[in-house]
Amino acid sequence: MDQQPPGDRAAAGSGVPTPTCYRHPDRETGISCTRCGRPICPECMVSASVGFQCPDCVRQGSGTGHHPAASRPRTLAGGPVAADPRLVTKILVGINLAVFLLVSVRPALVGDLTLLGLAWDPSPPPGSVEGVAEGQWYRLVTSMFLHQEVVHIGFNMLGLWWLGGQLEAALGRSRYLALYLLSGLAGSALTYLIAAPNQGSLGASGAVYGLFGATAVLMRRMNYDMRPVLVLLAINMVFTFTWGGIAWEAHVGGLIAGVVIAIGMVHAPRERRTAVQAGACALVLLASIGIIVARTMSLT
Repeated sequence: MDQQPPGDRAAAGSGVPTPTCYRHPDRETGISCTRCGRPICPECMVSASVGFQCPDCVRQGSGTGHHPAASRPRTLAGGPVAADPRLVTKILVGINLAVFLLVSVRPALVGDLTLLGLAWDPSPPPGSVEGVAEGQWYRLVTSMFLHQEVVHIGFNMLGLWWLGGQLEAALGRSRYLALYLLSGLAGSALTYLIAAPNQGSLGASGAVYGLFGATAVLMRRMNYDMRPVLVLLAINMVFTFTWGGIAWEAHVGGLIAGVVIAIGMVHAPRERRTAVQAGACALVLLASIGIIVARTMSLT
């Protein structure tokens, strides 16, 4: 005699198969798991937010009825909460320190990595034209990690550690990294636009000023006392415009970018959060690229 497969037992007196529990084939049931759709008996069903789930789906998704990733804790900006909330900050500090040590050992690298619009370099003979306008786009990025003085890198790394750790925990790793890199790029773009073409610039502070702007937006969003960060920012801006040899363009460009990106990150409506956050980053990126392209066209 042929056997019915588990889960498809025919009801007595009819040709219509009656579902049976996938874990107990001898038990008929009219209940299905709301997640996978398999039939389950009363002994196996587990209450969920909507309907019932089977034990397998409960183990996979913590009984929420959603994908396991949906049950993970999220940051204020919607990023996943990481075990080490300062990992990206530590990596960024390490990169800055590594570049600083490399430049200390080989000072000639400064000329190759610094932000330069367009200038004639007479050495080595017969000389050459150098700069972003000559196609050396990498200078816009390498200058973001370049320091020459101990005081310079000391202040920047203190700011990166103090502000960056808090922002990374609040935004999540990927959003925080986007904030840092785009703020630095915006600072480089504004410097490239305004500064003299033959004036070299170290743009590492642009990214840090982006963190300043983002911190102010975050504290306002969380209704914290903003006076400490505003006072610190004001002091830094005074130094920016009064001390000689400071690329104020990078500071201003990074600050503006940090504010714009942070507004998109922490004020995005939940139902369209990813789209709004990506849009804010894209806006800063496109604005920076537009500035870079326009300046390059004017110099060439």
